[in-house]
Amino acid sequence: MFDLDSYLARIALPSRVTVDAEGLARLQRAHRLAIPFENLDVRLGRRIAIDSASVFAKLVTAKRGGYCFEHNRVLLDALAAHGFAARPLLGRVWLRATDVPPTTHTFSLVEIDGQAWIADAGFGGSYSPPMPLVDGAEATAPDGARFRLMRDAQHGWMLLRDGHPGHTDGRSAGEGWEPQYSFTTDQVWDADLAMANHWTSTFPESRFVQAAIVSIILPHGFASLTDRHYRRRVGQDETAAMIADPRVYRMRMSLMFGIDLSAEDVATLFGD
Repeated sequence: MFDLDSYLARIALPSRVTVDAEGLARLQRAHRLAIPFENLDVRLGRRIAIDSASVFAKLVTAKRGGYCFEHNRVLLDALAAHGFAARPLLGRVWLRATDVPPTTHTFSLVEIDGQAWIADAGFGGSYSPPMPLVDGAEATAPDGARFRLMRDAQHGWMLLRDGHPGHTDGRSAGEGWEPQYSFTTDQVWDADLAMANHWTSTFPESRFVQAAIVSIILPHGFASLTDRHYRRRVGQDETAAMIADPRVYRMRMSLMFGIDLSAEDVATLFGD
């Protein structure tokens, strides 16, 4: 059984949300404000388990973060516990892609009063609010970025973003509408998620194998740490720095992202 009370306490919500579009938006936003996006266990040589019990133990009980296969597993479980009808989808991330990318991203398709919505608590590049699955639908994130859903002749659907690059993890060029990820609404099975998670966490060319990546949504901004490159933007104020001291790295992880690492883990990550 999913421990909804512990999950709600983890994301600082005092009570259940309403089973409607407003409740979905409130749940996703609280989740992303509280739980960081991170792939540190990949870089530490640990297996990424994406079953419900393992993900809950890591993201809720141990107060760690995770990447999309972990975030959106626990979000799906939370949605089901509320009474939402939801299922996973797989997508192809197009940020800085030079060819058709693999399906390395998962998020949720949610049915509300006969209308399909997409919800995503696990996209580390920026924050997109839940959106109705309608061609041309647009939404504005709290940081001011605009998102648009468009039909795509080859890839089904495409999510695009138009916003300041400072509210991303650094992959955005910040030049008008940029593709974020494409997807179809085909049925996704546990085996599909297992295969995509395995590729993402083990393939040498995977971004998550090549770099230590952390990000968090702030009430009025975004912060990220890719290897030793730290970036933070709140409102109009932006900071960028290269972290040269492992003690600062460990402190930043704890104070900004809420991730408490052992000295041994910091030595491994910082040594990379």
